[in-house]
Amino acid sequence: MLDFIYYPVSFILWCWHKVFGFVFGADNAITWLLAIIFLTFTVRGIMFKPFVNQVRSMKKMQEFAPELKKIQKKYANDRQRQAAEMQKLQKEHGVNPLGSCLPMLLQIPVFIGLNWVLRAFSYNPNPGQPKTENYFFDQAGVESYNNAKLFGVNIGDAIHHTTMLGGMGGGWHWNVAPVAIPLMILAAILTHLTARHSAQRQNLNPEAITPQTQMMQRLTMYIFPLGVLVFGAFFPIGLLVYWLANNGWTLMQQRLVYTRIDKEEAQKKAEADEKRNSLAPRPGAKPKPGQKPVQPKKTDDGDGAADKPAADGKASGQKPGSKAGSPHRFPQQGQRPQNGSAQKRKKPSQGGKNSGQKGSGQKRR
Repeated sequence: MLDFIYYPVSFILWCWHKVFGFVFGADNAITWLLAIIFLTFTVRGIMFKPFVNQVRSMKKMQEFAPELKKIQKKYANDRQRQAAEMQKLQKEHGVNPLGSCLPMLLQIPVFIGLNWVLRAFSYNPNPGQPKTENYFFDQAGVESYNNAKLFGVNIGDAIHHTTMLGGMGGGWHWNVAPVAIPLMILAAILTHLTARHSAQRQNLNPEAITPQTQMMQRLTMYIFPLGVLVFGAFFPIGLLVYWLANNGWTLMQQRLVYTRIDKEEAQKKAEADEKRNSLAPRPGAKPKPGQKPVQPKKTDDGDGAADKPAADGKASGQKPGSKAGSPHRFPQQGQRPQNGSAQKRKKPSQGGKNSGQKGSGQKRR
């Protein structure tokens, strides 16, 4: 019925068993445990990108969590309108709520498939005859798994083989407990640490914390690890190793991805601040060293000649203290322009034929 899950899982396990079989031997328990661990790493590596998208989606949801609360408060009596507005807001921000659940949902089929493949090694539909195959494994592979032992315990054994979880031949096997219980405790601790690390990340934004979020955090931090301790007694050794490897990978992956995303956000924020500071003028800011002052525009005096300021009178040939237009340091009197042009005053003649004329000091008639 679920062969589309069992065959891919068994194929990945078969590949890694072949790889480590060349090093440790095909019948060694270490070979099988490493094959299970690297099966876990392979699946989680495939789901790495969806996990990164999950983290980014959760980050965006935390950013506009206050807006969600406003919508919930505004349409508290209209659930249909509230859901429509929330979907609209999520669409505007490009957030898919199912994206945060996708990596977790993808792990469930893998767990189910591995649980059945490992248990099927010891399940023989034809009693009295050797089991010839188990999906991608042939008879030699089946016998290798059934004969592999870790500290004297077969890796396919569990403390209790319950039929509810696919086990065959019920009853308690306390000889498995010395190996299974330490693995169960380690798996529970890693489950708690993984959930705790994720909760600390969510609590960085107090506005995004809701009663539902707090309840889920308590479930993942305390109830799930307790469930591993209780239901771990019904899992074979190989499946406990998978659980242990899966939670160890998740914890390291969270730390790496969260650190990477924090650095990216810090870099973007620094670049935005730098750009804003470079564009915005600062009040009372001094010019940078070597920067030329802005020159005033030249004005035209009406006859096409530009006014050029003379520095301390040297450019015009005048002595300091003299005023413009007077060779004797006296100011010239302004004259009204006649016929559109300025008339120059004639100098008085001294000792000439027109000695009888009035001097320049007299008024012109």
